[in-house]
Amino acid sequence: MDPFLPRLETEERRRRGRLLFRHNKIPVRMLVPNFFTLLSLCAGLTAIRMAIEQRYEVAIALVVIAALLDGVDGRVARALKAQSKFGAELDSLADFVNFGVAPTVIIFVWGLGGLRGLGWISALVFALAMGLRLARFNATAEVEKPKWQADYFTGMPAPAGAITVLLPFYLHNLEIIDVRAWPVLIACYTLAIAFLLVSTIPTFSGKLLGERISRDQVMPLLVAIAALVALLVTYPYGTLTLGTLFYLGLIPVSYRRFEQKLKEPVPEPVSASSDAARFPGAGGRHDEATSETKH
Repeated sequence: MDPFLPRLETEERRRRGRLLFRHNKIPVRMLVPNFFTLLSLCAGLTAIRMAIEQRYEVAIALVVIAALLDGVDGRVARALKAQSKFGAELDSLADFVNFGVAPTVIIFVWGLGGLRGLGWISALVFALAMGLRLARFNATAEVEKPKWQADYFTGMPAPAGAITVLLPFYLHNLEIIDVRAWPVLIACYTLAIAFLLVSTIPTFSGKLLGERISRDQVMPLLVAIAALVALLVTYPYGTLTLGTLFYLGLIPVSYRRFEQKLKEPVPEPVSASSDAARFPGAGGRHDEATSETKH
């Protein structure tokens, strides 16, 4: 046996460890966002089981919970400064299961099974569109864009797509119309949502709205969140129906505002020479102070 073999294996394990984590010991705070991601993944996997058992109400509730947890883990990671490549990959995997596979199983078992092949194809297209949408998001995450474009997604985001595609189920349980009797319409609607996922239509994200809020808006915001949770618990299908219709109606508005923003002239940066010409007494120390104020 080669005496250098154990040493080489140890070095190989260390090298692989450095590829995953930068240090041998990592802060516990780095694991907190991944905990929320794993919770959302558990919710999505359990939703698949509930759909197979035809417990659709529980399945949809778990998809909504997974969407809420998906919004939490990213904000927790930024707040704790715990972003990592491992967490980003885990989050993308969880998103595909929660918002691609779980809604596909729910909508197929509930409303598309009667169409057999056509129903499965439409559900499959939705799942593939969700995977492509997530892959495009990961590929373009590092692309530099103007700050105002952070307020828009390219295409429909994954959580919104998962909740929106289940609109026929919400309408059916409101007992206004027997949506389940029209599986072809359900299939067409599913394909339409799949198109919105992979499209380049800008949709409003609201990321910039969450950066800062005034003190006067804190209490009304908390009351609004509590009221929304109460409505979801008391009138789940009515609340989800109104929310979905409102979101779909907001897409043309966000597209129009995005196009208007693109047509606005971009302000030219002021160079240091022009500042010196306008303010002859300004020196390097003043520029450093200005820079610190900006940051």
